[in-house]
Amino acid sequence: MNSNNSTATSSHSFKDKAKEEFIKAFQLTIYFGVWFCALAFLAATSLDERPIPSSIFGFAIIKAAVCAKFMLIGQAIFPIKINKNHGIVNSLILESIVYLVIVLALNYLEAGVHGLINGKDFISSMAEFGRSNPLRVLAMSIVYWLIVWPYLLLVGFRLAVGSTASLEILFGRKTK
Repeated sequence: MNSNNSTATSSHSFKDKAKEEFIKAFQLTIYFGVWFCALAFLAATSLDERPIPSSIFGFAIIKAAVCAKFMLIGQAIFPIKINKNHGIVNSLILESIVYLVIVLALNYLEAGVHGLINGKDFISSMAEFGRSNPLRVLAMSIVYWLIVWPYLLLVGFRLAVGSTASLEILFGRKTK
């Protein structure tokens, strides 16, 4: 009978953990999606593309989901830690660069797998990431870091003061 209670508790906690991870992935996808849709819209208007194809927003959302997945993988591999003596910003600078490197590596890997799916060579497909232009990859890295940095600061803030306090500070207290 004890093992049944243990199994029920494990199952319940696994279900809760899965739900929590799904919510985190969904929120991060929305966050990245807003950014990527805004960047896609900017790119389309910069190119004077008329009419603006709605498909670019679908691709932006898909890319946001992939980047959210990569970010969560990065957090699983290299969990966020805050050293209260160093503060949130100083604690997260190195981690933000590590996350950036992880996401870039996974994007290169994704480009290689995408190439394989399309019948191309894996290594040459990886090399084509960022249109094989190091400056483009650098520019994408800077923009991606600027997108990730506020997210990391928010996560660090929540770790430092707690979720409830963070929500109250950002949005005020709930009135009953």
